[in-house]
Amino acid sequence: MHMCRRIVCTTLAVMLCAPAAWAQQTHVIDKSALDRAVQHRVGQDQADRDAIRSFLQNPQVKSIAAKAGLPLDRAEAAVSTLQGDELRQAAGQARAVNQDLAGGATVVITTTAIIIILLIIILIVALV
Repeated sequence: MHMCRRIVCTTLAVMLCAPAAWAQQTHVIDKSALDRAVQHRVGQDQADRDAIRSFLQNPQVKSIAAKAGLPLDRAEAAVSTLQGDELRQAAGQARAVNQDLAGGATVVITTTAIIIILLIIILIVALV
């Protein structure tokens, strides 16, 4: 009986410890893939911020912001605080306006509205 207990206890101890040992050896993703994913994300965020800054440096945008009384210096400072979906949405809108303006499109009411809305979003995020 005493020998049977030892065998059962030893077997249970091995069965309980084995999964923990195997779990430490397996990884879902390797370190280099994780590093590449992080670098890609950082690069994309930087490209988004650059697109917004390029938008804010456009002379037509500066003119519209001045007429609306929106401070561009605060908007430019707030660009670095944007993150996640807010950053991607603002960058998408900025790219669309930049493309329209670079293509020779004149500033119309809809583009002016987009510019003002984008500036207000950036300033609201900066205040929060």
